[in-house]
Amino acid sequence: MLCTTLTLLFGTAVLADDADAAAVATETPDAEATLLSNVRQLTFEGRRAGEGYFSADGSKLVFQSERMADNPFYQIYLLDLETGDTERVSTGTGKTTCAWVAPSGDAVLFASTHHDPESQALQQAELDFRASGKERRYSWDYDPSYELYLTQLSTGEMTRLTVAGGYDAEASISPDGKTVLFASNRAAYADNGEPVNAERLERDPSYFIDLYAMDIDGSNVRRLTQTPGYDGGPFFSPDGSRICWRRFSEDGATAEILSANADGSDVQPLTATGAMSWAPYFHPSGKYLIYTTNVHGFGNFELYLVPSSSSAAAGGTPIRVTTTDGFDGLPVFSPDGRKLSWTSNRTASGNSQIFLADWDHEAAIALLSASSKADTPQTPARPEFAPADVVRHVQTLTAPQMQGRETGTEGGRLAGDYVASEFERLGLSPAGEDGYFAPFPFTSGVKLGDGNAVTIRHWNEKRGEWFIKTYDQYFRPLAFSATGEFDAAPIVFAGYGLQAPAAPDNAAEEYDSFVHLDVTDKWVMVFRFLPEDLTPEQRQHLSRYASLRRKAQVARDLGAKGLLVVSGPSSKVNEELVPLRFDGSVAGTSIPVVSITDHMATTLLGPDHSLADLQSALDGGDPQMGFALEEASIAATIAIEQEERIGRNVLARLQVGEQPTREVVVVGAHLDHLGVGRGGSSLARDNEADQVHQGADDNASGVAAMLEIAEALANDPKRDRFRRDLVFAAWSGEELGLLGSANWTESNLPKHPHDAEAIDAVANLNLDMVGRLRDALVIQGVGSSPEWRGLIERRNVPVGLPLTLSDDAYLPTDASEFFKRGVPILSAFTGSHEDYHTPRDTADKLNYEGTARIARLFSLLARSLALDEDRPKYEEQERPKNQERRANLRAYLGTIPDYAQSDVVGVKLSGVGKGGPAAEAGIRGGDVIKSVAGKTIENIYDYTFAIEALKIGETIDIVVERDGKTQTLPVTPGSRD
Repeated sequence: MLCTTLTLLFGTAVLADDADAAAVATETPDAEATLLSNVRQLTFEGRRAGEGYFSADGSKLVFQSERMADNPFYQIYLLDLETGDTERVSTGTGKTTCAWVAPSGDAVLFASTHHDPESQALQQAELDFRASGKERRYSWDYDPSYELYLTQLSTGEMTRLTVAGGYDAEASISPDGKTVLFASNRAAYADNGEPVNAERLERDPSYFIDLYAMDIDGSNVRRLTQTPGYDGGPFFSPDGSRICWRRFSEDGATAEILSANADGSDVQPLTATGAMSWAPYFHPSGKYLIYTTNVHGFGNFELYLVPSSSSAAAGGTPIRVTTTDGFDGLPVFSPDGRKLSWTSNRTASGNSQIFLADWDHEAAIALLSASSKADTPQTPARPEFAPADVVRHVQTLTAPQMQGRETGTEGGRLAGDYVASEFERLGLSPAGEDGYFAPFPFTSGVKLGDGNAVTIRHWNEKRGEWFIKTYDQYFRPLAFSATGEFDAAPIVFAGYGLQAPAAPDNAAEEYDSFVHLDVTDKWVMVFRFLPEDLTPEQRQHLSRYASLRRKAQVARDLGAKGLLVVSGPSSKVNEELVPLRFDGSVAGTSIPVVSITDHMATTLLGPDHSLADLQSALDGGDPQMGFALEEASIAATIAIEQEERIGRNVLARLQVGEQPTREVVVVGAHLDHLGVGRGGSSLARDNEADQVHQGADDNASGVAAMLEIAEALANDPKRDRFRRDLVFAAWSGEELGLLGSANWTESNLPKHPHDAEAIDAVANLNLDMVGRLRDALVIQGVGSSPEWRGLIERRNVPVGLPLTLSDDAYLPTDASEFFKRGVPILSAFTGSHEDYHTPRDTADKLNYEGTARIARLFSLLARSLALDEDRPKYEEQERPKNQERRANLRAYLGTIPDYAQSDVVGVKLSGVGKGGPAAEAGIRGGDVIKSVAGKTIENIYDYTFAIEALKIGETIDIVVERDGKTQTLPVTPGSRD
């Protein structure tokens, strides 16, 4: 039955290590060719089709398909396999799923929501969403309006069989036509005294789904399962004596195939894959079942066989059927057992449709027989670092209910709960102040309070008089503005609002926007950025004085009443008003700071001044005298509220003796990500503004690797010889400025050499974005200890990863909090990519085999640190000069540096953003940038600050090296703002 709880990603396959798959299944050299022949596509119409089931005589196939112009959801269709005729069985309204032809052949059973009064509105909302060009991640919503209907084919008469609240669907009928099996969470909706977690029901209704049976007329309903977690997709065996179905783990991360007597007794597991195995179906012989599993990788679903009389957990080994990358699932046999129908996206378009093939039953029996006789253990040991385990962790952490794991949100809490449950499963001791959790308060952002307004007095040319008006749509306070009521005060114009000394190398002269300008007790109007036509040297020099906080500080120190910020027509911004964006600092200023539109600035300037002319005169780089705006004045009411939340680090200790050791090795990865929408440091496109940032690489991959390391070391045979405990940490608040790791290191690491109560961390191993291994794993922080290079080389011998070693220990990740407190660090990283900090960083794009190998290497490093008598020496570093301040980047090129480069002089690119200026200019991934606008580029810091000097819209030359030759390409920078 349909198992869209998997949030299937039809299309992209992520192949795991087949050695891992071999531990849970037997694979023939060419299984698909052995068992399947004469493969052909059965359905072609619509956006997608699937889940087809044969009638008892094999002449018809009932299936679901999205093919109606005015209904984007599945409807039920009946295909005549003898003529090819297709007719719709459902009403055409609402959602439908899971159809079954009655054994008599005269009726069809299916689930539908057509009775829901909101059906038409839901259809239109989905159509409007698709028309906007957006695309949802395919998932099943467990609509509580689903009920079961039986439709007579000859008359069209429809009988509603279920009326209970909740989801009733996924139904099939017994071979004798008397009993209906179905899945339902009705018990969670019923007022029967059974305790129900309402919050969990709201976010995860599938958790409460169990199997039910009823008579064909809807009477005599009985519950067959009551296990926590999802039980669904049930089918009868050919003789009706047993049933099969899939059962999800409580966290929804894995599923296995089970069978039982038709009354729910004698439950037997048929698989033990540790992956997502679902959609089982009996062969008519009753000797085996076929099912779907992603044991080979998150998005690569394949078909497998398993004996029906014994389980993989207790004695039979599954046989692989399909070998085509992508999605192959929802298999069913024809009544004579000679054909197989299934759903696949092996179509030309990549959309899922139904396929049919001839089935070799005798070959299947032979393969299963050979498997059962093989001289192998009945419960094969999985590899120590299994890609399928990494899949499970990443799939859970990127699930829809996690909502991007933003710190301090419900999704972040759920992610933390999952990691804590994994620590507990591994037998690790809690290491937080509250069990496994170490909470910390933080300011999560700012929002506008009630009553924000500015009132201005200005000249109205049409009326020929000065008048007062209150504006509520042409201004926005800045996040660090003072709050309160500010009385009316006059206004002065001060150009770009800059005060900067001359550059030490005389590349830029002193600049002062306030010469001979009295700003005392006045509002100061300034342009937002820098003069647009500066030389690159002037731009780089003045940019460090051009932040809005700096401009507000200067105006305040000169006695100003407040600051008005205007973008101006030559700035070419995407949005005139400065976004109300929290910058990670709760520090404010004592004066109001307000962003105003060009229209409002023009109004204040009056008829004697042109905003465009003023900016044009300043853009050449020479300061202009400021002036007072005659008789214009402004008053303001500013209300900004700080949003306070609680973040939680998740910490566990692998204790190696009877008492905790003072010296520890800390292995960490940040758990948080960006949540929903375009706040913070999101790089989402306009059409992704309301989407979830799943953060599969950043940093579900690192957390998954950390959990793999914890499991390996918890089970290490030499664990009793470890000299040091290991602390495993899932940090929170990394995306907000390393908040969680900073809080923990400040609270727990020594504050002075004789602090005997503190934890003595001998090293920190960090994993941040390790999910996209390509050419090499980058290990950063190698310069923090002279022992690192030799240790890395020795421990990589059994792993064999290609490595790029970087000495730099000043990193934008949690490891830096340890380094600045005297702890040697190593941080793993597989490189940046165009999906970074966007909703496109999804689980189907990860290299799970690569992540498992990285986990193995870092496990060996951690193991060595736990065993060795000596601790690694700490080596200080000077911060790179170009890192002394943060670059002020307005210009956008759309290039993606390859941080795995080692001895390359210049900046090698791993890719370019689609549709960005670099891509439009013909720059490609693999190019090495040697020069930007005449500036030599030797490293990433040169490149960053060269971009800082660029002007938006002004074409410059970029010199790249490609295939040993240099090319000069003209590029026109775009705007980030």
